[in-house]
Amino acid sequence: MKHISTGSPFEKTMGYSRAVVKGGWCFVSGVTGYDYATMAMPEGIAAQAENCFATIWRVLEEAGFEPSDVVRVQYTVVDPSLVEQLVPVLGRHLGEIRPAATMVIAGLIRPEMLVEIEVTAYQG
Repeated sequence: MKHISTGSPFEKTMGYSRAVVKGGWCFVSGVTGYDYATMAMPEGIAAQAENCFATIWRVLEEAGFEPSDVVRVQYTVVDPSLVEQLVPVLGRHLGEIRPAATMVIAGLIRPEMLVEIEVTAYQG
């Protein structure tokens, strides 16, 4: 088993890994819109989602996976009125991959967080 970290302070304080690789699977924890190098958070949901995917793709690459290996995605969005702004970003990143997906409307742990994206990838 391999554990991957982005260096986010949340990983250490909350006791989790950004991703865990086991066998042909890579489980990427929910990623919010922070730029983890600077811990800056953009204001809009589209910009936050772009940061989410930048982190996800970087983590998958470190784990030896490709975007096309993504088989499952879950989106958590804080307000249904933001979904329309989010959809073009999702289409750009996942339109050709078309993983199984779930979108949940729920609160996140910090008020600046508008979206969290979690993916599972498989090579087999």
